[in-house]
Amino acid sequence: MKLNMQDMLKQVQKMQSDMAKVQEELGNKTVTEESGGGMVKATANGKKEIISIVIDEEIAKSGDKEMLEDLVVAAVNKALQSAGKMAEDEMGAITKGMMPPGMNLPGF
Repeated sequence: MKLNMQDMLKQVQKMQSDMAKVQEELGNKTVTEESGGGMVKATANGKKEIISIVIDEEIAKSGDKEMLEDLVVAAVNKALQSAGKMAEDEMGAITKGMMPPGMNLPGF
């Protein structure tokens, strides 16, 4: 089935509109990851922004600053990776069939 230029343009415009909507919605979707068996939890939204960090009182009281820093970094990195995957999956659902295999959109 061949598409004429006008049909292709309409499809591209719809995809752009859908992508803008998903990007907006990603700001409201969150993922939470943890490190140290739950001692540190980091929550990120679909725009790859950290929106909260929760530190267990016991680890905070321990005085082990270095370990706490490592746990925060680990939880944040996990949350950002999960947020990136979530965004990629959401955007991939829109671009599926529109983009040649292996062609990725930068930033998604």
